[in-house]
Amino acid sequence: MRAYMRFGALLLVLLLAFLLPAMGKGDVANGKVVYKRCAACHGDSGEGREAIAKMFGVTMHPLSSKEVQSLDNAALRKIILDGKGKMKPLGLSDAEAEDVLAFLRSLKK
Repeated sequence: MRAYMRFGALLLVLLLAFLLPAMGKGDVANGKVVYKRCAACHGDSGEGREAIAKMFGVTMHPLSSKEVQSLDNAALRKIILDGKGKMKPLGLSDAEAEDVLAFLRSLKK
């Protein structure tokens, strides 16, 4: 009986290990819609708006760039939710942030 319980526990751990990461992924299509709130500064395709960067005196890397895409999901999620430097937060929900993150990852070249 103990062998069955151990096997069942192991099976549950393996199942959760595969399912939990997939549950945290956002929806790219919805992320693209939510991202429209970001596009005023970051551009429709994440290329960045040179005039905005110049006005704020910042370097704005394209969201598809190595500099942005090399950040892990936790770091990008924090920036999306809290802002960074002169970028102010937009008051997105956690679900909206996950969707925007999924959209940003889809821009990777």
